[in-house]
Amino acid sequence: MANEGVNLGRRRFLTATTAVVGGAGAITAAIPFIKSWQPSARAKNAGAPVLADISKVEPGQRLTIAWRGQPVWIVNRTPQLLATLPQEDSRLTDPNSEVAQQPPFAKNETRSYKDKPQWFVVIGICTHLGCSPEFVPEIKPEPYDPEWKGGFYCPCHKSRYDIAGRVFKGVPAPANLVVPPYKFVGDHQILVGVGPEGAA
Repeated sequence: MANEGVNLGRRRFLTATTAVVGGAGAITAAIPFIKSWQPSARAKNAGAPVLADISKVEPGQRLTIAWRGQPVWIVNRTPQLLATLPQEDSRLTDPNSEVAQQPPFAKNETRSYKDKPQWFVVIGICTHLGCSPEFVPEIKPEPYDPEWKGGFYCPCHKSRYDIAGRVFKGVPAPANLVVPPYKFVGDHQILVGVGPEGAA
């Protein structure tokens, strides 16, 4: 008979092994295809929006995320910090944010959404030479400012900004910190890179 020399056990083993190897190969080939649906690191650096979870950011704290290769700070300002903003106007270069360094919705004293003034979103890069300022939220005298009411201090060249990122007079930094486009997604997330009107 023709089948006398055929080992059926070996044939089943080879068939099963081929199926497993083929299946593994198909999965391996599919992984790069599925990953191609996600934005690449290059796309993220080029400006793809970034979603931030703010649910665990307590009042007085800051969350740092990366957008377009830059640090973006999301600060939960306390009522005490917000109350200091009008007191700083006479010490600031651009207290009314006349220079276009924020989206239209943030052109106000808090430089944020009017209905959510506690949340401040800003690019954490000094407008002087690109250093990253320190977040100093405590309202107390500091060596660089005996009337300090909380804000951002750049140790590189001693530029200072209030808690709304507005630059003080007489420091090297020429302009306020930049507020990127952003919008709220529900109560606990902020999408950085897209404004409320959808434009980046």
